[in-house]
Amino acid sequence: MRSPWVVIEAGLWVLKTAKKMQIRILALAWLVSLSPSFAAADCADPPSPGVNWRDCDKRGADLRGVDLRGATLKNADLSQADLSDARLASVELDFANLAGARLGGARLTGARLLGADLSGADLEGALLDRARLDRARLEGTRLPGARLRQASLYQANLTDATLVGADLAEADLKQAVLTDADLSDANLAQATLESAALEGTRLIGTNMRKANLAKAQLFGVDFSEADLTQANLAEAEVFQCRFEGARLDGTIWFDRRRCRLGSVGECR
Repeated sequence: MRSPWVVIEAGLWVLKTAKKMQIRILALAWLVSLSPSFAAADCADPPSPGVNWRDCDKRGADLRGVDLRGATLKNADLSQADLSDARLASVELDFANLAGARLGGARLTGARLLGADLSGADLEGALLDRARLDRARLEGTRLPGARLRQASLYQANLTDATLVGADLAEADLKQAVLTDADLSDANLAQATLESAALEGTRLIGTNMRKANLAKAQLFGVDFSEADLTQANLAEAEVFQCRFEGARLDGTIWFDRRRCRLGSVGECR
C-alpha cells in the first residue's frame, strides 16, 4: 500500500501542472480529503500530543499533567477545567474559553492564546515564554511566579490580575490594560508598555530597567522601590503616582528630561 504522503505529493504535482481550472479544482478537493491537517475534530479522542479538539466542550475536565503539545484547541470550552502541570507547548488555544481554569505549573511555551478568555484562571508558576496572548482576557487572573519572557500581550486585559514575582522580561504589553493589577517584585526589564493603561497598578520593587512606558497612562501607580534605570516615560500621562525609593538613573522622564545618575524618588 502506498504511503498517504506519496499520494498527497502526487496530488500536489497534479495541482501544480494542471492547465485546466476544472482539473485543478478536482485535485484540490482530493487533497483536502486526504490531508491529515484538514481532519475533523473528534472530541472523544483521548488527550495526546497533536490531538484536534477544536470547538470541543471540555468544561470542568480533569486534564492534570496531560501531554497536549502541539494540540489544536481553538474555540474549545475549557472553562473550570483542571490543566495543572499539563504539557501545552505550542498548543493552539486561540479564542478558547479558559475562564476559571486551573493551569498552575502548566508549560505553555510558544502557545497561541489570541483572544482567549482566561479571566479568573489560575496560572501560578506557569511557563509562558514566547506565548501569544494578544487581546486575551485576563481579568482577575492569577499569575504569581509565572514566566512570560518575550510573551506578547498586545491589548490584553489584565485588570485586577496578580503577577507578583512574575518574569515578563522583554514582554510586549503595548496598549494592554493593567488597571489595579499587582506586579510587585516582578521582572519587567526591557518590557514594552507603550500606550498601556495603568491605573492603581502596583509596581512595588519591580525591575523595570530599560522598560518602555512611552505615552502610557500612569494614574495612581505605585512605583515605590522600583528600578526604573534607563526606562522611557516620554509623553506618559503621570498623575498621583508614587516614586518613593525608586531608582531613576538615566530615566527619560515624561517631559523628556533625562534623569541624572543617582536620582532616587524624583528625577533630578
